[in-house]
Amino acid sequence: MASDTISPSESLTGGMTLVSNGGTFALGFFSPGTSENHYLGIWYNNIPMQTVVWVANRMNPINDSTGLLKIETSGRIVLQVQNTTAVWSTNTTASARTPVLQLLDSGNLVVRNGEDSNPENYLWQSFDYPTDTMLPGMKIGVDLRTGMDRRLTAWKNWDDPSPGDLVYGVELEGSPEMVLWKGLQKYSRSGLWIGNGFSGAPNSGLSWIFDYKFVWNENEVYYICFLKNNSVMSRVVLNQTDSARERYTWNPETQTWQQTIAMPTDYCDRYERCGLNGICDNNNLPSYCQCLTGFMPEWPERWNSSDYSGGCIHSKPLDCQNGDAFIRIRNVKTPDTTNSWVSTSMNLKKCRDECLTNCSCMAYTNFDVTRGGSGCVMWFGDLIDVKQLQTEGQDLYIRVPASETEVKKKSKAWRLWKEDKPLVLAGDFLVESGDLSELLRCIHIGLLCVQQHPEERPSMSTVVVMLVSRNELPTPKQPGFLFYKKPFEADCSSGNDGPSSRNEISLSVLEAR
Repeated sequence: MASDTISPSESLTGGMTLVSNGGTFALGFFSPGTSENHYLGIWYNNIPMQTVVWVANRMNPINDSTGLLKIETSGRIVLQVQNTTAVWSTNTTASARTPVLQLLDSGNLVVRNGEDSNPENYLWQSFDYPTDTMLPGMKIGVDLRTGMDRRLTAWKNWDDPSPGDLVYGVELEGSPEMVLWKGLQKYSRSGLWIGNGFSGAPNSGLSWIFDYKFVWNENEVYYICFLKNNSVMSRVVLNQTDSARERYTWNPETQTWQQTIAMPTDYCDRYERCGLNGICDNNNLPSYCQCLTGFMPEWPERWNSSDYSGGCIHSKPLDCQNGDAFIRIRNVKTPDTTNSWVSTSMNLKKCRDECLTNCSCMAYTNFDVTRGGSGCVMWFGDLIDVKQLQTEGQDLYIRVPASETEVKKKSKAWRLWKEDKPLVLAGDFLVESGDLSELLRCIHIGLLCVQQHPEERPSMSTVVVMLVSRNELPTPKQPGFLFYKKPFEADCSSGNDGPSSRNEISLSVLEAR
């Protein structure tokens, strides 16, 4: 058929196709891979490689070439075999006097009223019933008014489009985020939406192709993307073989689909790699897993054998009644949001105060990082599936005993001094309004006062002279409160003076002089 529509007086059979007005997509019957079964589907029309993006009867194949598609006067779509038995149909409550079935250039198959001048008043659309592919303009998420849950479900294999066990959609429990399930188990997740992308899957690398949007209101929760250039062909597909959600963009020069992003992308993107209260870092070879600051492995021997299933526990008991504190960890994928709570109006200071007064609150951060940051997210109970990123991501504030914050600050300060970034320790106000040479001198003297060996530390009278003079200061040495090895390793006597881990876990051994 040259047309992009079918009316109740027409039908589509094997060998016939509907082609969208711009020629981008085609609707017809196909047989996948080596299968001899027939399915009604939609595929890209203008590329040599048949790429199916939607299947109607994925659970009810037709085993011969007698398939017939029609639209009834009520607006119901029916797929029949041998012109009698219905193998697939739509269930629509709305009706139209002159319904038509139309394939749009977006890849959306819609039923609309032929007399309606507004083409978007659809009575039914295939975008509400996705199979394994997400196209630009398609919502993946939940309509809270009707309960409709739009999810992607992988093909069982390349020869069989029936549903596999890999599913991608919105997790509504707690604060919504995008989740990839394998069977009933979480397999990978996006992290919290933080205003300009997901905390665990920054989208800036594809910002020249897409605009992304995550909508969360009283009516709907969904993720959607739009092409900035309609000449680009791009799709997200669930790959059962690779157990991944993959984005592909068509390369007209090579006439192939090129993968641009995948979920999970690496070892640490697999759900809960490091157990409760652990953090996974792909650049921290060979161990990957560490405990969050203020935590230690519950089973050290297993942990040292790369068995992280036991997770981590607080290295020191919290003291909620008498005062805890928070340590900031930069650039992370935020924890699993199942046990979280969100306020869009609360600022970060109020968020901290509220979290501090609730003994179950273990972490907090901004809900939105754009425009200087706004809103509040709190996590309750164990922190699950935290990933360390190199750039972007989110800052996370973790609850620890107050004593841990002093150790964290000192561990000096020393790291920033070694990296030649000591002014990072000072607040913005001091850096902008103070004497930088004075600031540097004070930091330098402070590091001299906490050197490992007491005899190398200056006396108070010497400190006074250092502060008021301009004499050259000696180079500070290793601080006395840093162990040389990880705190859960039994032998601390070796000469390995490697710095603390990525999230700067350290243990304090403070002694009176």
